[in-house]
Amino acid sequence: MMEYVPGSTLRPFCRADQLLPLELIVELGFKCAMALGYVYRQGLIHRDVKPANLLVTQSNGAITDVKVTDFGSVLNLASDVTQVYRVGSLAYMSPEQLDGAALDCRADIYSLGAVLYHLIAGRPPFDAQVQSAMMHQIYHQTPPPLTRLRAGVAPTVDAVIQRALAKDVGQRYRDWDEFAQALSALISQQHVPRGHLQGVLDSERFTLLRSLDFFANFGDVELWEVVHRAKWQRHDFGRALYRKGEEGNTFHIIAKGELEVFRDGQKVAQLGAGTSVGEMAYLAPSPDLRRHSTDVIVTETATTISFTPDTLAQLSPGCRHLFDEGFIRVLVRRLHAAHEALAHPRRIL
Repeated sequence: MMEYVPGSTLRPFCRADQLLPLELIVELGFKCAMALGYVYRQGLIHRDVKPANLLVTQSNGAITDVKVTDFGSVLNLASDVTQVYRVGSLAYMSPEQLDGAALDCRADIYSLGAVLYHLIAGRPPFDAQVQSAMMHQIYHQTPPPLTRLRAGVAPTVDAVIQRALAKDVGQRYRDWDEFAQALSALISQQHVPRGHLQGVLDSERFTLLRSLDFFANFGDVELWEVVHRAKWQRHDFGRALYRKGEEGNTFHIIAKGELEVFRDGQKVAQLGAGTSVGEMAYLAPSPDLRRHSTDVIVTETATTISFTPDTLAQLSPGCRHLFDEGFIRVLVRRLHAAHEALAHPRRIL
């Protein structure tokens, strides 16, 4: 059974009169890079990355996500079966793909770079009526700078796309991770205008999760689950995340900011980014143990990622297992800290 995607392909948005906002193009490019990186880790090269093979989901006319489709031309690096090498769509094919040479992920990186170029400029990197002329351009010419083709394109954006389109594979991004991070940095470092998408983008959330200690053992697939399933909340200074005596069934992982824990008015702990809070009440086996024994107060404006039993149940078994491992690491560290405080109170203070 195939998934139904309510939307269209990216092909209509390559027209000069239907171009998407720059930040949305970069965001979609990041998501495609992450998806194709996963594909490559399974030993596959797509070989036909083009706008018509990228489906976008839409809600109320707004694009919300992108999905890579049509694996009919895929190259399976682990297969012993004879496979055709010179396949793909000419406008988006890398020089080594035209040659029928051995390929790695950098061939698809080139193709995605060509797609992003087309989406930004409203024209592909190379264009000619005759196939031989197009091939000559792919082999020998450099695409015109995007800064000349569309207003508002920063040189840094052009540099990222041009590197993906380098004719020498050694000058391209070495893997999908490096390309995805370069695209994400364009957003996080504000190299693209944020006029259309004012909220926090999925690429920003994904990059933030990767930097947090709690998620150190999570793979890309599991991190995407967290991005889409978690509740992201911002808490102002002075807000009580939990109060003593309240029954809790949620837990929070601190993404930014700081919290302080008070027991009967005495500060007993300070929690920063990458740590969790509320997991004891969440994991407790009985209602009595789910009541918070402390007050947890925001002391520096914080962003947290929270789950309830219902939202956690929506995660894959593998992702839930990684949460369990994360909780174990947190509890072991806290038990060790408590032991050190009892054994060496002067050193802790």
